[in-house]
Amino acid sequence: MSAKAPRLRILTTVLLVLIGLIATALPAAAASLDEYLDKVSAADLVPGADRLGEPQGTPPVVPAYKGDAVAGYVFLNSDFTNATGYSGRPIHILAGVSTEGVISGVRMVEHHEPIVLIGIPEERIRDYNQAIVGYDAVTMTAPAETGEPDIISGATVTVLVMYDSVTRGAAKVARRLGLGDLDAASAQPAAPVREIDRDAPVEVKDWQTLLGEGAVRRLKLTVGQVNEAFAQSGNPEAAERPEKGAPEDTFIDLYVAQVSVPTVGRSLLGENEWRNLQETLEEGQSALMIMGQGRYSFKGSGYVRGGIFDRIQLSQDTTSVRFKDRQHKRLGNVAAEGAPEFDEVGLFRVPVDVDFQPAAPWELDLLVQRATGPLDKAFVTFDVSYAVPEAYLTEPPPPPAPADPATTQAAAQAQAADDAAEEAAARDALWKNIWESNAWSIGLLVASLVFLTIVFFFQDVVVKRPKLLKGIRYAFLTYTLVWIGWIANAQLSVVNLLTLSNSMATGFSWQYFLMGPLVFILWFAVAASLLFWGRGPFCGWLCPFGALQELTNRIGRRFGIRQITVPWRLHERLWPLKYMIFLVLFGVALYDLALAEKLSEVEPFKTAIILNFIRDWPFVVFAVALLVAGLFIERFFCRYICPLGGALAIPGRIRMFEWLKRWPECGTSCNRCARECPVQSIHPEGHINPNECIYCMHCQELYLDQHRCPHNVTLRLKKERRHAAARKAGRDKNKKEAATPVPEETPAQ
Repeated sequence: MSAKAPRLRILTTVLLVLIGLIATALPAAAASLDEYLDKVSAADLVPGADRLGEPQGTPPVVPAYKGDAVAGYVFLNSDFTNATGYSGRPIHILAGVSTEGVISGVRMVEHHEPIVLIGIPEERIRDYNQAIVGYDAVTMTAPAETGEPDIISGATVTVLVMYDSVTRGAAKVARRLGLGDLDAASAQPAAPVREIDRDAPVEVKDWQTLLGEGAVRRLKLTVGQVNEAFAQSGNPEAAERPEKGAPEDTFIDLYVAQVSVPTVGRSLLGENEWRNLQETLEEGQSALMIMGQGRYSFKGSGYVRGGIFDRIQLSQDTTSVRFKDRQHKRLGNVAAEGAPEFDEVGLFRVPVDVDFQPAAPWELDLLVQRATGPLDKAFVTFDVSYAVPEAYLTEPPPPPAPADPATTQAAAQAQAADDAAEEAAARDALWKNIWESNAWSIGLLVASLVFLTIVFFFQDVVVKRPKLLKGIRYAFLTYTLVWIGWIANAQLSVVNLLTLSNSMATGFSWQYFLMGPLVFILWFAVAASLLFWGRGPFCGWLCPFGALQELTNRIGRRFGIRQITVPWRLHERLWPLKYMIFLVLFGVALYDLALAEKLSEVEPFKTAIILNFIRDWPFVVFAVALLVAGLFIERFFCRYICPLGGALAIPGRIRMFEWLKRWPECGTSCNRCARECPVQSIHPEGHINPNECIYCMHCQELYLDQHRCPHNVTLRLKKERRHAAARKAGRDKNKKEAATPVPEETPAQ
């Protein structure tokens, strides 16, 4: 080992400590409307407006003027609604609403959603937001000519959060300001004049009675009705892919009931299930029962993958609720006498933190999806209106006397603590559900990591068999590229590191990183491997883009592409480039994470692996250029540009073990390993640079080879000469003994 190694390790440790201190010392900046207004013009959000006024009210709303007249208002969605996405941070969107209460412009100004950063093109997200324009916030309806924007496959939850937060925020602004037909003086919702009568005797009623009095409401759709709705949606791709079957065939027969109403719940759930519901509901909390049959599932599969039911939504006034898996319980049947058999029966608890009035009318929106391409979906919405029958309502009690301020404050603090605990429990339940739903993929990934670990631990056995090592390596690289990269989309990126460092400064939470199980497991494996082998296991075996470079280089060699050997002096001076790129990205992230994420496009991972080259031409040209360079200089990008490789090399310096062995002759009388190293990570004087090594183990194969390594060849020849000399001496001895006459025995006297 070089004498400089201890000093380098000390410097590396100091650098890591400084980076951690800088990241944790940064203040957590709270987003505000003012800081985003500079990113847009008034006309971007309110067409025709020429300037913006001063913020008004709390949360703030900014008037947009056309001359001296108010043309509309601008607001930040996260000021009015919960806009937290999968990243654990809000998706900030500026929206404009006209004086008639219609959304006139939408502009996403900041987000940290991983699926958008390293997966879905941001242009598609912008197009989705633009499709919200025309939504009537007074009547809470999408424009008739276009309907609601089409879901983006692979980012369902993210775009639903965007749509929900913008439309509900606009509705709250319209009510507060009295836009459209609303009266500003009475814009605030009035207190309910009725409430659920929970003291009335609980009866058990049959299905037809409940249906007849309106305690159970029905929505039946036929294939013809659904096809007609898509034909009128204005989406030709959706209209050209009609649902198969006769027009009168049942598409879905949906029933809904508010089972937190005692008589309704007792009748539909049965005694035991009703008692269980009473034990789980908090005071004032409501619950719904949704029943369905037909070819279309109201549950779908989104809640299994992401924890959210994306085909149904509860709407009441400006409140909308998308149920999550933790609020759902699957039921086997309906207890009411005479009830039909249903394919699906679900019990849903309305979250306690939403403004839902149990005695007021509400709607259940059913979102019907239809694929229009490999990655695109269109949808239309149907709704079933519901109102608790008058027989189950009563007048509210008189308002209580004013409470003691100290008691009120203590209760508020206790409620805040309970809400925080419930939110933490909810996040835990969500990521655990995601892991359970990805059990097969997780098992496959863990099995492959265990296999690779065994190969590394018993590398001396493997490298003695060059054909076996070659077969294992190229099979594993193919698996990494095809399954980890193109199928599972688990390509690690420097964006993950930048997001992690920013999260440590703004409120770190493990739950948000656990939302992507495959990426989390890979990062855990990479962190562990840094202690044993440095960055080599990831860069050389687990990086899909690295695998793509190496496999294409091997194919190029088969077709006769000659390799370029970069002169050592130039090669050594190009090494620091990737470290400088990483440090620039890290420094920019401390100032502006969004800008750093854009600059991270220096990684072609998103283009080549996540999006399979289906992207705007400049990104495709850049990625292809790197692969072409890799045909002549193996792993060109890994050697000189990759910021993630540079980032991993820094902590990789503190690895605890040295697994790669060298002979004293390495770099003196022999340079074969250095010449044959695929990434030139071996210095001419013989030592291996662990910062650049991809752990392909080719040098170890040579290290033990008895016919290619000069050290082993010398030892083998000496041994063979000794054995030859020993055999010759043995043969001479045998000949001498054979030539010596045996004396005759003398007879005994």
